[in-house]
Formats: sequence, structure tokens, C-alpha cells
Amino acid sequence: MGNRGMEDLIPLINKLQDAFSSIGQSCNLDLPQIAVVGGQSAGKSSVLENFVGRDFLPRGSGIVTRRPLILQLVNSKAEYAEFLHCKGRKFVDFDEVRLEIEAETDRITGSNKGISPIPINLRVYSPHVLNLTLIDLPGMTKVAVGDQPVDIEHQIRDMLLQFITKESCLILAVTPANTDLANSDALKIAKEVDPQGLRTIGVITKLDLMDEGTDARDILENKLLPLRRGYIGVVNRSQKDIDGKKDIRAALAAERKFFLSHPAYRHIAERMGTPHLSSVWTLRSASRAPETRWTPPTCPVEPRSTASFTSASRSSW
Repeated sequence: MGNRGMEDLIPLINKLQDAFSSIGQSCNLDLPQIAVVGGQSAGKSSVLENFVGRDFLPRGSGIVTRRPLILQLVNSKAEYAEFLHCKGRKFVDFDEVRLEIEAETDRITGSNKGISPIPINLRVYSPHVLNLTLIDLPGMTKVAVGDQPVDIEHQIRDMLLQFITKESCLILAVTPANTDLANSDALKIAKEVDPQGLRTIGVITKLDLMDEGTDARDILENKLLPLRRGYIGVVNRSQKDIDGKKDIRAALAAERKFFLSHPAYRHIAERMGTPHLSSVWTLRSASRAPETRWTPPTCPVEPRSTASFTSASRSSW
């Protein structure tokens, strides 16, 4: 299936995911999607925001993403966001999107940093995005803090496996460059479900925060811990940049400059950065679409309902 075919398929995928979420069921259909996994503070939120070109995700210490966020990106002339649970409301202020994610998370999980497998469905329309469906998942952690359940590590692991075990799920394994790659939780769990690395790409963040005199060249050249699909480096905004209101477009320009000017990376600059990552995943999604398998849903879906998804595949919620 080519890129055009995938663009036609994505709205149908979005409708199916919405339908299951609206009745409180997990979507047990093997649909093409991209799951973003990584440890806490690995830079997952910044990677996702760079895809969108807007600040819209909650930030803070500890587990910030506490419910799966199904993020449906739709290329459109207008720029706004919609939530499945806020039917009829368009969000044009992305600060309000962040507040709504926080409120909807607390509504289900409470404020004790617990987690829930019930997803939040967010659709973003923008001229700056490619048609993609991404899933943001809680960052992996080892130790429960405060009044979190003592088995929080296993709860998060089970939630991640619910998504990334599916053969049609592409895995974005996010790891900071200033940590030991051999200890990457993201790569470890990805290898469990994708031992051949057919659907995993490593994303290396925080390249600009490495100790002076060190670099991640061997990682990005796929020499240290090789992945079949390799690694893509990105440079996200620092907390200082975020606090200073540095917008994402300026950050992407700075990212480009970083790779072109760095002596260890300039020779691979064209294969690094957020725009390249986004285009690679679009192509991977298209190439895997023919392999998508239909497995029995967790609850009955009437044939006429599926037909309505197709006819309304480009309508809003």
C-alpha cells in the first residue's frame, strides 16, 4: 500500500479506535499504529510535541502520562484539537488542551499518580502534521512513590505490552543519549515483543546534554547495539527553553543546525532530526498496512456500524 492508500486508511483506523473508546472497550483490532515507549524523563513528551508543533502535553515530575493517549494527527488547513469525550467542542488554545488532558486523567485515576488503561482520544488538525496515529504511554518506572500502588512497575509494563505486542504496532523506543544504552528500558521491552527488530526504531534524545568530549556517533551509526531499523537522533527543547517560551518551530531550526554543525553528526545530518523521524514512520506505517490482521473484537460490532465508519471517515467527532 502506498502513502496515498495509507492516508485513506488512517481516518478509518481513527473511527474504529474512537468507537471502541466511546463504549469503554479496548480496541482489540490489529490496526496500524505507533506506540511511543520510554522511561520517565526520556523525552517522550517533547518528541510528540515536536511532531505536532505545539506545546500541549502535561509536564512535571514522576509519572505524568497516566492513561494511554491516542493521538490522531490529521493534515488540515485549520489548526485545532478535539477530544472524543468533549463532543462538539473545538480547542484552538493548546494550553487548554493540556489542562483538559490533566483534568480527564484525574477524573479516572484520581490525583495519587495512579494509572488507568482507559485511553484518552485526542485528534489534532493542523497544516504542520502528517497523517499519523500515535499512542503515548506512561513512562516506565522501577519504584512506587507516594501513595502509588506498590506494583506500579508491573501495571505500566502490562499496559505497554497490551499495545506493543500487536504485530501491526510500530514501536518508537525513546532513550536519552546521556544514559547507558545497554540499560534502556524502552529497547529491552521492545526486544521482548519484537526480537527481530522488524518494527522498532530507536530514538536517541538529549544529544546536546552529553558530557563534553563525548558523543553518540556509534549509536546513531547503528554500531553499538544494532537495530534492524537503526536509530534516529533528535534534539528537544530544554526545560529552560520551555520556560522561556521558545516555540517548537524555532526549536526544530535549532535541531537542524545542531546536526549540521556537530563534527560527530554532520555526515549523517540528513538522517537525523524530528522531520526525518516523522517521514520515516509514515513510510513504515504504509509498508506495514498490508500485514494488518483483523482479530475478533472484544465486543460485538454491527456490520452497519463499520460501514458508517467508512462513509464518515473524514468527518469530525
